[in-house]
Amino acid sequence: MTEHEVTGISVGEFETIPQLLASSESLQLAFVFLIIGLIIIGIVYRKFSHWVSSQKFNYTKPHRSRFVRKAVLPFLAIALVSSINVSIQTADLFEEEIEDGSGGAEKFAKLLDSINILVIGWTISHLIPIALTKRDKSILEREDYEQWNDMRGFTDDDNLFYKCFKWSPPQTTPYDMKDDEFQKYIQTEGGLKFLENYRTSRGLTVGSYDKLVDDPFEEWKKSEQVKYEKYYENCITGKNQTGQKLKPGATPDEIYPIDIWREQKRQNNYDPLIPSSRPPGYARKQKEGVPKSAKQVLPIGIFLATVLGVVTWWGVDLVVLATATGGMALGIGLALKETMENYFAYIMIKKDKVIKEGDRITLPSGYNGLVYKITPRVTYIRHGLNESLAIIPTKQIVSEEIINFTKEFKLVPAVVEVGVSYLNDPVQVEAILMKIGKRAMKEVKDGQGNHLARQKRCPYLDEHKPSCGCDKEIHVDVGDPVVRFNSFNDSALDFAVRVFVRDYGTQFKMKSDMRVIMYEEFKKYDIRIPWPIRTVYQGDEKREAREIGEFEEVRNQVVKKYGKETEGSAEED
Repeated sequence: MTEHEVTGISVGEFETIPQLLASSESLQLAFVFLIIGLIIIGIVYRKFSHWVSSQKFNYTKPHRSRFVRKAVLPFLAIALVSSINVSIQTADLFEEEIEDGSGGAEKFAKLLDSINILVIGWTISHLIPIALTKRDKSILEREDYEQWNDMRGFTDDDNLFYKCFKWSPPQTTPYDMKDDEFQKYIQTEGGLKFLENYRTSRGLTVGSYDKLVDDPFEEWKKSEQVKYEKYYENCITGKNQTGQKLKPGATPDEIYPIDIWREQKRQNNYDPLIPSSRPPGYARKQKEGVPKSAKQVLPIGIFLATVLGVVTWWGVDLVVLATATGGMALGIGLALKETMENYFAYIMIKKDKVIKEGDRITLPSGYNGLVYKITPRVTYIRHGLNESLAIIPTKQIVSEEIINFTKEFKLVPAVVEVGVSYLNDPVQVEAILMKIGKRAMKEVKDGQGNHLARQKRCPYLDEHKPSCGCDKEIHVDVGDPVVRFNSFNDSALDFAVRVFVRDYGTQFKMKSDMRVIMYEEFKKYDIRIPWPIRTVYQGDEKREAREIGEFEEVRNQVVKKYGKETEGSAEED
């Protein structure tokens, strides 16, 4: 399109506005009043917004606070513009100055109406996302309640769950339990507690919960509100880890609003949130680099549609305008090709949940690490041993083969291989390795006391304690440890013992601790690990066989308890 064609685009009735203002001092005066009034409203709104952000209800009712802040400014602006418009339509002064029939007052009134329409469009564009965000937070709140139900209360609930629900035992014997055993449990309070925490080999609970209140969800919401208000009071009174009195409305944020407070609790497995436990602005910094969601982009779209509607009302030819700007848009699109590819790849990753922060993945180059941060341009992968940080284009995640060890999996094998002497009985070795695997499933835990191994039934349940979760989220049949006699090696019989752990990273601790247990058990039963050398026997073989034979009876006892005939056939690979 030539320069003449571009400059020749009609701007409709907008071109008459400067002449209109120049023709009437009264209209000029009204326009000045309008500009000054809008500036004053902006200053007042800024003060009002700052005041609202420092009030308690901004933290306890953040969505209402945002609604009020977004609604006050347009309300004042519409009131000012409408009052000036009414003055123009009714004042005799303007009629005396505009007698030529050019419709100047009507055009100026149309200009003021256009400003009102733009203000209303701006208001709607900002209030709709607030309503949508409130809806999303309500959905998350309901999910938190479901988690509270599954966990039978949070740690800071003051036993609220059992004030809302009462457990009723099953009327028939549960799956995997004998009748006499069930009758014994149902007779005592401790036995009932055991049954409440009992899970079958399929991971199912028994019994049911009856409501003690009309609406447990409302009771839970009230409890969460009380806990948040206590958190807020501890922040402003200095009852926190640092003893500092945190200031509402400070920049960066020192106190979390209730929706951010819930989000932080969700990330920390619903443990109580300690005031001042994170640096100021921590929650905001977590979201740095994350592109705007559809709700955040929506205001721009609504306001642009309002502007286009007003422009059309004033007679501007949108077809010619769009044609004039099309070439520029095409050039920008080509220049931003790589950026847009990465951006849409980011959207696909978030929508399809291909990966998320914290996932363990392997890149096509063989680099293995944890997803540290995903942005619309690049993705950061932190090495598992924290020795480096890989930075790759985000589009590579969806365009190349990525191995994800975390997605949809709560089950990872931890395998320890070992070679034993040819003089040891393989049946006895298998039984001892089975014992080692069972000890590891029960004894190997993390710093919080949770079992690393996945199993049908949490060992804590046999101690009348709540399950640590090692028997949850299992989608395959996982039973006892798996022991395999792999091969006859040059100098040893090769075995492997396998248990399943909850994620990729925990397999390394499980393997290490299993080797320690293996060393103890092998030493106890004189199971020998040969040196990788050739041994020339000159009469010592009989002596060594006698030494090994001294433990024959002890090893046979292990076979009776842990051997295949007792435990049944092991799982297939």
